[in-house]
Amino acid sequence: MNSKSFLWIPVLSFYLIVVQFPHFKPSFKIVGYYSLNAALAADQKEPPFDQLTHINLWFLNPDSTGSFTRDLSGLIPFVNAAHKKNVKVLVSIGGGSRQNQYHRLLQDDKRPALIDSLLAEVISCGLDGVDVDLEGSDIDENYEKFVVELATALKSRNKLITAAIAIYYKDQFTDRALAQYDFVNVMSYDRTGPWQPEKPGPHSLYEHAVEDLQYFGEVRKIPPSKMTLGVPFYGYGYGPELTSPAISMDFGEIVTNFPGAELVDEWKMADGKIIYYNGIPTMKQKVALAREKASGIMIWQIQGDADGDKSLLKVINKEVKRSRVCLSAGISALSI
Repeated sequence: MNSKSFLWIPVLSFYLIVVQFPHFKPSFKIVGYYSLNAALAADQKEPPFDQLTHINLWFLNPDSTGSFTRDLSGLIPFVNAAHKKNVKVLVSIGGGSRQNQYHRLLQDDKRPALIDSLLAEVISCGLDGVDVDLEGSDIDENYEKFVVELATALKSRNKLITAAIAIYYKDQFTDRALAQYDFVNVMSYDRTGPWQPEKPGPHSLYEHAVEDLQYFGEVRKIPPSKMTLGVPFYGYGYGPELTSPAISMDFGEIVTNFPGAELVDEWKMADGKIIYYNGIPTMKQKVALAREKASGIMIWQIQGDADGDKSLLKVINKEVKRSRVCLSAGISALSI
């Protein structure tokens, strides 16, 4: 190879970095939702801290008076273990089930006390922030005020505020509310489910992920650095008749019961039901999409994962590390 050939190496490297990985950063986030109950239980298996950057503990919600009555002191060892691995731990409020108490608690006369109480829980346990997962009708006319004031309180203590958002609630989020978050986790799943047995089919296609990130990125102008792509570690099953009860099943249970299911996105069960989920190939595609259009992956929820080589969390980490190797190779070439 003559000396002129080497001149192309920096050009090729620049292409790899700028074109192939335009939004990829070494700080690619891997956010896992994890049960608050499990984190509080001393006999529970620790989550894989070395494969995560953030853990959101689901769910901590106040009673109708705005009080958090649960003793969270048992979280401190969990939080300390996470911090030793440089993993941030947030507490998530709300959830997919209705939390009607928030309609009263977010009103002007109740909201300051609620925020003070929530901030006190965060500080007492050494948590890194709050994840707001208010959904559906719980996103009311006071949501924006709550988010703005909670963000001010948290950021004054150098704490994070994040949110779980979805395209099916898109008209309920104001631009001002979305702008408060350090980053948002785009829930790209549950397009259908057991609550809609008359609409069987996939609930979390790759195409759904493309649409979701395109909407929040291009229409709502959220920068890629402030978005993660949410992926499911579970599936929904339907049939054999439209009147048959629908089911849900963790990914770990799916691949344990049906060898080979990890390589596809749907599986026909012996009773005629078809279960829809994300297998390994689709998860790889979604990581690539998140590299390009977002800055991380969010998982609901990591306790639904499989063991060993079938683990989706391991697949995600391998894909992220592979991308870093490619990026490092490009940077090394630039130095030639």
